[in-house]
Amino acid sequence: MVDVLPHPLTGQGFRSPVPPGSGWPGDPATAETPVAATAGDVVAVAAGCATVEELSERLSVCRACPRLVAWRERVAVEKRAAYAGQPYWGRPAPSFGDREPSVLIVGLAPAAHGANRTGRMFTGDRSGDWLYAALHRTGFANQATSVAAGDGLMLHGIRITATAHCAPPDNKPTALEKQTCAPWLDRELELADSVRAIVALGGIGWDATLSAARRLGWQVPRPKPRFGHGAEATLVRADGVSVTLLGSYHVSQQNTFTGRLTEAMLDAVLLRARFVFLSSL
Repeated sequence: MVDVLPHPLTGQGFRSPVPPGSGWPGDPATAETPVAATAGDVVAVAAGCATVEELSERLSVCRACPRLVAWRERVAVEKRAAYAGQPYWGRPAPSFGDREPSVLIVGLAPAAHGANRTGRMFTGDRSGDWLYAALHRTGFANQATSVAAGDGLMLHGIRITATAHCAPPDNKPTALEKQTCAPWLDRELELADSVRAIVALGGIGWDATLSAARRLGWQVPRPKPRFGHGAEATLVRADGVSVTLLGSYHVSQQNTFTGRLTEAMLDAVLLRARFVFLSSL
């Protein structure tokens, strides 16, 4: 029999992985949400989404990558000892934040015991501690902490998405898995037409954004803009609107513990993103 464990904030019992529509805080899906089971399904389902809310709903039940489905669900059952008494989300982590953002953050993938446990981007791990504290300092978040879905966190003017939405083994999705997940990012960029700045966390997020822009027919500088912390590139959408791509070192512990990425460095990129948007008004 599958264990039913209490959500850390609400106390409601859930199985791991969490069934769609069972009451998890912020779950965008229902038991009737269409499931993308193949790469072809992802293309069709993503293209059919009319809003970012619908995109998050359908993304959150995707099962198109067998290796990732097996891993995320295995982790959800085996758990880390510190969270043994909690249910794990164990599904793709949907995008999170403002439905009409001026800034979009593109990360890598959910952490096995972070968003794969909590169901919300960058929530429940050290990377999230860094990111949301910075978003609060720069005026994008109403609070500095992100512990669990349902904790009252809200983002203003910014939305967070990812290159891959399922937790991968060793934090490394394969090239095929990133390719399969790419239509979700493509459609997010199409639907979030209020975005004027994109912050790419790490080189993978940078490359994924440039690739998505090319697929969508945007003008992308050549030669390919090089990633670096504070790097900038101007992308031009098909409708002529300019979008500034900004690079930031990823908020991984490897970068934050070693001082490669400091709070001041991260804040500077986020404030630059805010300035870009305000300058476009």
